[in-house]
Amino acid sequence: MPAESPNLPDMPAFVAAARQIAPGLHFIATPIGAARDITLRALDLLAGADVLAAEDTRSLRHLMEIHGVALKDRPLVPYHEHNEAQALPRLMRALQEGKSVVYASEAGTPLISDPGFGLARAAIGAGLPVLAAPGASAVLCALTVSGLPSDRFLFAGFPPSAKAARRSFLSGLAHVGATVILYESPKRIRETLMVSVQCFGEERQAVVCRELTKRFEEVTRGTLGELVAAYEGRDVKGEIVLLIDRGEAVQADAGTVEAALDRALATMTVKDAAAAIADAFGMPKRDVYQLALARGRAGEEAE
Repeated sequence: MPAESPNLPDMPAFVAAARQIAPGLHFIATPIGAARDITLRALDLLAGADVLAAEDTRSLRHLMEIHGVALKDRPLVPYHEHNEAQALPRLMRALQEGKSVVYASEAGTPLISDPGFGLARAAIGAGLPVLAAPGASAVLCALTVSGLPSDRFLFAGFPPSAKAARRSFLSGLAHVGATVILYESPKRIRETLMVSVQCFGEERQAVVCRELTKRFEEVTRGTLGELVAAYEGRDVKGEIVLLIDRGEAVQADAGTVEAALDRALATMTVKDAAAAIADAFGMPKRDVYQLALARGRAGEEAE
């Protein structure tokens, strides 16, 4: 999303230095909200690189204008999942010619649920330098303010939009020994919270972070059950990060696995239930699938 313009009193402006930038691919993080959350190094790279590339060229142009960085006659190349086939060869040619190429996603750190992976892989495969200027990231910002354990965390991206796939996806995260971090659409956050109650339990601690670093930033903490109630009937807008506390380690004895399978089979297909339980307990999917088939047949015979 485009960074918001800063609403601050007049103060001395940092002037980006159009110094020589080392050849190679430079990934830069851009603000997730407040425009002043860009780093001085990122501004120097934007000012001095031979070629600029961006997920959204309009957003990058606006950010550069805010900070007084002139594009001049340098190319600004759009690069995203829809035009990768056309843009990737052009950027690779520039890198192979020894030029410096800076890439920025629309907001935050490239490759974190944002484009850039294909470009990075291609450059690395060709033996070209790949560097990063760290900065804003919704994942780390949310983890910092959540109050949940930060020594181990798993960023799992966006849950699938399809109901069955989302349930399977979340079930597979229920016993991860780390804080789980998810991105979610404002239209689906309440439904995801309700499914999370079924998969993690209503007493599991969780946090919903909305519009981080922006004017209407909101952090809501509580149990999953309390968060479902908090979002009841709300017209939710903005970018959302959902964090769920780690679960207790589960001993994968036969009784525990069978009980978990029975619960999963009550609402999921044999295939989805087996996949979810295998992921949750770190077991071979083939073994769990065979057990799920047997449990499913036993349940049908009992009826």
